Amino acid sequence: MQRVYTDSDPLIVGHLAEVLRGRGIVCMVRNYYLGGGVGDLPPTEVWPQLWVERDEDEAVARRLIDEVLSNHDSDGPAWVCPGCGERVEGQFAACWRCGSPAP
Repeated sequence: MQRVYTDSDPLIVGHLAEVLRGRGIVCMVRNYYLGGGVGDLPPTEVWPQLWVERDEDEAVARRLIDEVLSNHDSDGPAWVCPGCGERVEGQFAACWRCGSPAP
């Protein structure tokens, strides 16, 4: 077994696991529910981890993961909130401060 990815966000790890499974790669997510251990354990040690069962799938899995993560096209230009004047990163559809929608 080989660990191919880890992240603090379990949704990203779960999504990547489904992408790999969809391509026929047998994988598993470890530490999915271990986040409650932060404080007693180092934070990066409790992050969800994506593992592939067969060592020979590691290279293909890493390539697919890189492809999925690099193809996100959600980052648009930053914008200024019309409600409160806060500068908001382009991937957000609403202001994090006041909730106003992006112009």
